[in-house]
Amino acid sequence: MKVTVMGTGHVGLVTSVMFASIGHEVVGTDIDVEKIDLLRRGIPPFFEPGLEEGMARESASGRLSFTADAAEALRGTDVVFICVGTPARASGDANLLAMEQSARVVAKHAPDDTVLVEKSTVPAGTADRVRTTLEREGAGRRFHVASNPEFLREGSALEDALKPDRIVVGVESPRSLEVLRRLYAPLLDDGVELIVTDIPTAELAKHASNAFLSLKISFANAMARICERAGADVTAVADVMGADPRIGRAFLNAGLGYGGYCFPKDVAALRRLSERLGYPFPLLAEVERVNDEAVEAVAAKVEDALWNMESKRIAVLGLAFKPGTDDVRFSPSIALARRLLDSGAQVVGYDPHAGASAKEELPELELANDVYEAATEAHAIVVATDWEEFRELDLPRLRELMTYPLVVDGRNLLDSDEMAEAGFWYYPTGRPAVEPAAGAPVPSLEAAPSAPVEQRPAER
Repeated sequence: MKVTVMGTGHVGLVTSVMFASIGHEVVGTDIDVEKIDLLRRGIPPFFEPGLEEGMARESASGRLSFTADAAEALRGTDVVFICVGTPARASGDANLLAMEQSARVVAKHAPDDTVLVEKSTVPAGTADRVRTTLEREGAGRRFHVASNPEFLREGSALEDALKPDRIVVGVESPRSLEVLRRLYAPLLDDGVELIVTDIPTAELAKHASNAFLSLKISFANAMARICERAGADVTAVADVMGADPRIGRAFLNAGLGYGGYCFPKDVAALRRLSERLGYPFPLLAEVERVNDEAVEAVAAKVEDALWNMESKRIAVLGLAFKPGTDDVRFSPSIALARRLLDSGAQVVGYDPHAGASAKEELPELELANDVYEAATEAHAIVVATDWEEFRELDLPRLRELMTYPLVVDGRNLLDSDEMAEAGFWYYPTGRPAVEPAAGAPVPSLEAAPSAPVEQRPAER
């Protein structure tokens, strides 16, 4: 089948490579001419494991191409996937301008009987608006609207697309269902479950899924606050909870909270949709509040340990909102770095892939080329993103480089006993803090600046 994908961001580009990989002819189009030029040269505009290799493979096969000419992309197409951004407005509502503009282009250039599929995350009722636009501007041609929400995780998006745990389609006509079944046939033949429903249900299911995952994260962070006061271990509590198959362990890791492009805007959009439908959904407001509180809790630990923030150098390890991506949109790490800068600290950050994006987002941030450069003369390290490389730190080397051997772990990535043995004051999240073990090396503070030096970090 010929597939047109409108929008070549995270969802659109991964969707394009996935459909080409299972045998379809795919044309990706975007109004961003510079992005299309990059894609034609085989360069993805963001980091996603396996994506660049997939692009190269499918472009070489002739199944994948890109153009900035939407009319060309839509010529002779069987199905169109709209994968444009739906960012949050100031009110919290999803901004659906790009959806409308895409529908207008489809109405003018796509052939009769084309199936138009919402792939972007949109509020329930969006398909009705899209259908109205197609009717108004389609010059009498017939279109079929469907919904096919994505459930991709940044950092493993291509794998998720090729090996999904379910495929959800909301349809209103036999033609839509037939086309989507044919389109996904290679995956369905491999045993992937196809869930067929109506369009409003499919639209709402994506928002509901993201909101519930956000709720689990905020619940874990609220439990972390309780565990710190009770002397309990939130990780062990989550393990006990997760052993119950009705709950599950995923998304119960306490830390800096959720971020990225999807969860914050989708929680806000579902809340606004609920309000418009006459139900305020107060639980979602609390999910957002607890998520904001998570960053503040880590910042408070740093301030409590260092007393005055002025003249203090703090290394933030991890700047992307999660490992496996260079995406810093709504990143808790960036929010934390900004909060520390506002407190008067000098902040240096390191991330394996997101440094350039972070610098663009927060110009005041100093960047380091690796963990140990970031740690040099630092008064504290904050582990802010759980990249695997941060699990295997050379602790003696790290301690020797730092002005104070103090680590605040916003992701519970490190082992408390190992940190104590290596001579660190270690402040995890929702777990008891530890001091250097008896007999641990005593750090030299000769490299400390002229500002008054505490005898030791304050206990919590």
